[in-house]
Amino acid sequence: METIFQSIEILSKEKGIDPQIVLDAVKDAMLIAARKHYRSNEDYVADMDPKTGAIALYVVKKAAEAVTDPAHEMTLAEARRIDPEAEIGSEVRIQKKTDALGRISAQTAKQVIFQKVREAERETVFQEYSGRTGELVNCTIKRVEGPDYILDLGKTEARLPKKEQSRLESYAVGDRVRCVIKLVDKSSKGPGVLVSRGAPELVMRLFEQEVPEIYDGTVSIRGCAREAGERTKIAVQSRDRDVDSVGACVGMKGMRVQSIIRELRGEKIDIIEYSEDPVVFATHALSPAKVSRITILDVLEKHMEVIVDDSQLSLAIGKKGQNVRLAAKLLGWKIDIKSEEEKRQEVETAMAALVSPGAPVSLLIDFGLEEGVVEKLLEASVGTIEKLGGMTPEQLEGIPGIDLAMVQNIQDSVNAYYGQFEEQPAEPGFESREAPAGFEEATSPEAGLGAPAVEEVLEEGAEALYEPESEAEAQAEPLAESADASAETEALPAEAEDAIQFGTIGETGFPAHNQPAIPEHEDTSEEDRGE
Repeated sequence: METIFQSIEILSKEKGIDPQIVLDAVKDAMLIAARKHYRSNEDYVADMDPKTGAIALYVVKKAAEAVTDPAHEMTLAEARRIDPEAEIGSEVRIQKKTDALGRISAQTAKQVIFQKVREAERETVFQEYSGRTGELVNCTIKRVEGPDYILDLGKTEARLPKKEQSRLESYAVGDRVRCVIKLVDKSSKGPGVLVSRGAPELVMRLFEQEVPEIYDGTVSIRGCAREAGERTKIAVQSRDRDVDSVGACVGMKGMRVQSIIRELRGEKIDIIEYSEDPVVFATHALSPAKVSRITILDVLEKHMEVIVDDSQLSLAIGKKGQNVRLAAKLLGWKIDIKSEEEKRQEVETAMAALVSPGAPVSLLIDFGLEEGVVEKLLEASVGTIEKLGGMTPEQLEGIPGIDLAMVQNIQDSVNAYYGQFEEQPAEPGFESREAPAGFEEATSPEAGLGAPAVEEVLEEGAEALYEPESEAEAQAEPLAESADASAETEALPAEAEDAIQFGTIGETGFPAHNQPAIPEHEDTSEEDRGE
């Protein structure tokens, strides 16, 4: 039976578990096999002799004066035959033969032992690796199970699932890889340790190994956002003013970052300087795009708007939105990116809506539109008369519940609405003025045309309408009166024609104001004319 102890010791070393756990598993397996073989509800106890290593099986019963439960009790006389010192209430062990358990019971015991060992192994792995989440470990590809890789960690196995792999990488059995511990699961059927090659922690651990300033704490990593196989953005900050955080991570001629890129199979890495100011941090995070301005829309919700030049919009968004997505993940803010042209159009639209929101469709009820038609238009999100007027008859018929007759009703109502704003424009240069007082009575049919009253009213009205605006016009009034007398004749005399040539009388028969006659023989300068 010494071989049992040896087997337990070897198994314990292989699985890294306590030998006592294996020994207890063997005892439990013996008890289960005994109950299955004897098919009784008696209380069994398994014990192992530490000297010989033999496993003994016992049935435990109590000594009693009157036996009421034969499976658990026995008389005092029977108990004393086994143990002479037994008393009432004492527990007596009755040994059973283990040779009679048979092959099926042995197989059952084997399964129970393996199950107990697996549970103990999981508990041991969980206790060892649960506190090492995010740690970088060296692994070896042990086997491939579908899209997943099973890795050997030394003491246990780890699983590298498909979603935690980089699309740029593929491995064969025996390859050595570096991964980070992502999760430790005690209840999983397979390996309880889950490792990752696509987590941001992998890049952070690699920088800690390659950059001494990060390892000694001079430069700290403040955040990392990654899309495995595509791009990574990592934010660093220096605690020493004399140390450039970005330069320390890049290294001389980029040697430090290039070694990390080779480890990640050519994945692009953006090293960004961290800032407590979210606006400055966002400007750095959206590199290589140049940001025009940033507006914080909501501090509590962490929402900001970024405006870039039209030529920088595609660069800021990145391939399939990758650049802005990684920047938003790194900042922890929601980022809306717009170009200058989009922002300008947005502002113009907002101003137009603020200045003239449009007349509601309900106003057309006063111009003959049925209320039922108004309800259907509102259901179709046609809320203003301006929007309704810009729709074609085909678009109107496409609205649910609108037929051809309703379309005609809508058009008539819209035309009637806009018709109220149409006015006859006045001729240019004339103003609308009221008729002089008494004009209607003087021109009435009873008074007759050409009555003296008409002349009086017209004279009063002319005086009221014409008021000289300057001293020159006031001085010209006597000349205008004399011109009126001469204008009564149909043809101008020869003297008048000569006067027109010298500027005394205008071509219309009215005097040229402030322009004295100029004789032919006089040579007058421009200064004299001005006088």
